[in-house]
Amino acid sequence: MATTACELHHAFVYFDWTGFYRAVDGQTLVLGPYQGGHGCLRIELTRGVCGAAARTRTTQLVDDVSAREDHIACSTSTQSEIVVPIIAPTGRLLAVLDVDSNTRAAFGVIDREELEAICSMLAAQFANTALL
Repeated sequence: MATTACELHHAFVYFDWTGFYRAVDGQTLVLGPYQGGHGCLRIELTRGVCGAAARTRTTQLVDDVSAREDHIACSTSTQSEIVVPIIAPTGRLLAVLDVDSNTRAAFGVIDREELEAICSMLAAQFANTALL
C-alpha cells in the first residue's frame, strides 16, 4: 500500500494527496500509508466522501468538493477528489484509496478506470492477510 501510494502520488502532477484509509471495525476508516500533507486520522463511515465510498462500495468522483455538503476538509487547498473502495472477493471492505487534487475537476474516466483496476488487484492480493 505504501509503495502504491508513493508511485501514484509521484506519477501524476495533479495528485496532491494520495493515500489509503483502512477499514477497521465496520464503522471507521483509519489513515494508512499516504503521500502529501497531513490527512485526517479517522473518518466515520457516516461522513465524507471516503465514508460514502466505503458505505456504498462505489467509487466517488467529486469535481468540486465545495459543492459537496459532506466533504471533510482535511486540507483547504483540495478542489476535487476521487475515492475508490478496496473490496475483498468475499465482499468485505478492506480500505479506500483517496486521491485529492488542488485542481477542480482533475479526475476523469481514465483515472477512475485505472484506479479501480489497481484497487481490484490490491483487494485480491490482501484479502486473506492481516496486513489491512
